[in-house]
Amino acid sequence: MEHGGDIYTEGILKGKKILDFSSNINPLGVPLKFKNNINEALKSVQVYPDIKYRFLKKYIVNYVKNGICNENIVLGNGASEIIDQVIGRIKSICIPVPSFIEYEKNAVKWNCKISFSELKDDMSYNYEDIYSKMEFLDALIIGNPNNPSGGIIDVSKFVPILDFCESNNKKIIIDEAFIEFTAENGFDFTRLVKKYKCIFVIRAITKFFAMPGIRFGYGISGDIDFINSIKKSQNPWNVNCFAEIAVKYSLSDKDYITKSLKWISEERNFMITSLNNLDIIEKAYETYSNFILCKLKYIDCNKLYDICMKNYIAVRKCDNFRGLDNSFVRFAIKDRESNSRLINVLKGGTVKGVC
Repeated sequence: MEHGGDIYTEGILKGKKILDFSSNINPLGVPLKFKNNINEALKSVQVYPDIKYRFLKKYIVNYVKNGICNENIVLGNGASEIIDQVIGRIKSICIPVPSFIEYEKNAVKWNCKISFSELKDDMSYNYEDIYSKMEFLDALIIGNPNNPSGGIIDVSKFVPILDFCESNNKKIIIDEAFIEFTAENGFDFTRLVKKYKCIFVIRAITKFFAMPGIRFGYGISGDIDFINSIKKSQNPWNVNCFAEIAVKYSLSDKDYITKSLKWISEERNFMITSLNNLDIIEKAYETYSNFILCKLKYIDCNKLYDICMKNYIAVRKCDNFRGLDNSFVRFAIKDRESNSRLINVLKGGTVKGVC
């Protein structure tokens, strides 16, 4: 499976329930505030959405703040549409790896010249390498946090890259699909889009707000001409009324956000500690997101995947990420009961040679 575990072949199609640790979705589920107001979307089904999405953009402005205006925002049918639209406007790109595989796939689709920058052994970005490559490229796409490593951008080390790209009319595409999981620690780059027109931030309600089925993402940039060029190539009404109501009530659901941040803080610590105490885990890498990249020992990701599936648990094999091999696996962070179940299954493979 390209993006995660196959919960259909061994699960749904056989009438069995698979606990999916390959999918990085907030286990708290869909925000209650949206559930309680979903009928508002039903009332709008028989009319076209506002083609300019003025209220929808206002909800995003109020959520993001940082001086963002409607004109700084472009909307998409998921973050994937925005990624595709942005990459389709450049001729060459730097992609740090390992990273979200759709970056490379979109670049290949649009015939972009690609230069890969390998992460360091600790899975941090190689800022010196990225800087040197940007002299010859049009753009950089980078995760913040990165998927699958969970690392974030070190702003102090990133500033020289920002300054260089700003001065040389290059684009920095920052994928912040998982940014909410970092909590309010000032790691996001929307606060810098007014200062640096080269920055283009991409976000979605898929991960933190647990709504991949809604398909809604958005881009933010201080480069209004670039934003408008994307809008001109999009189909009209590319966002439906359910997505608009989902944004309206989810981004303003403070109780949900507070509970989610409390959950991720507690469970992230629990999972990191638990995984590092297992014999089959050589290293659980530091993460700022809702998933953990691990390097295995005594067992490869394919064998571990099979063991977990026999226990009705799906995990993310990472051998198809550029820069990783079959000694890497990624686990989502879920609720305590689910996390404990995974750890107990992994403990069954702690004896060298048994797995």
